[in-house]
Amino acid sequence: MTADGMPRPASPGAAPANVVDGSPEAPTFHADAAGVPPERSAPAASATRQAAALEALRAAEAATRAGRPNPPAVLNPEVAQDAEPDPRSVAHAIALRVLALRPHSRAELERKLARRGCDPQVAAEVLDRLAEVGLVDDAAYAQMLVQSRSRTNGLSGAALRRELREKGVDDELASTAIGSLDDETERARAEELVAKKLRTMGGLEAQVQARRLAAMLARKGYPSGVAYAVVRDAVNAAAEHRRD
Repeated sequence: MTADGMPRPASPGAAPANVVDGSPEAPTFHADAAGVPPERSAPAASATRQAAALEALRAAEAATRAGRPNPPAVLNPEVAQDAEPDPRSVAHAIALRVLALRPHSRAELERKLARRGCDPQVAAEVLDRLAEVGLVDDAAYAQMLVQSRSRTNGLSGAALRRELREKGVDDELASTAIGSLDDETERARAEELVAKKLRTMGGLEAQVQARRLAAMLARKGYPSGVAYAVVRDAVNAAAEHRRD
């Protein structure tokens, strides 16, 4: 700076202002709102997305090995698009999606995996692993189904046994689950069903009511002897059929 305030001209041979020790200074970049220089924003963002995708892949693989349901989805499928799908991982993912909808017996899962083209040996290994962590348990499944169907649908022990057999549950496991429904409990449930239905049949003849009530109990698997006794007592006890 000169005495009159003007900038002093550079002397011959002097280094430019942006040269330090003979080497040009690196140009100064102004960071954008995300704190990344504009020239580097796109590559950095791409690397960040790729790193996140790789992390999601690792988490999914770890979840599969640990047997955890619902592993995280891959954020960027293109990262692994060239990889050949592992048959066990595919079967594992299918089984978890099926179990997320509702409980299934092992035989049901085997049938669903077979329909999806899974190798039987691979399916067996995957289901064995799920059984180890408690996600496949035919005994618990049978107990759940018996309690649910008996309470909400009023099914008899015979009907429940048929349904469990259709779902591939072992007869011994089915018998154990149905064992909690003794004759007294089954008759009480039949009486509840008949009483509820009879309230909607006012004005019909006693024979019509009895026929329809017996048919309802038969559809739910109640033995004819139990159905006849329960229906007879309920119809005779109805106020509209009492004789003075």
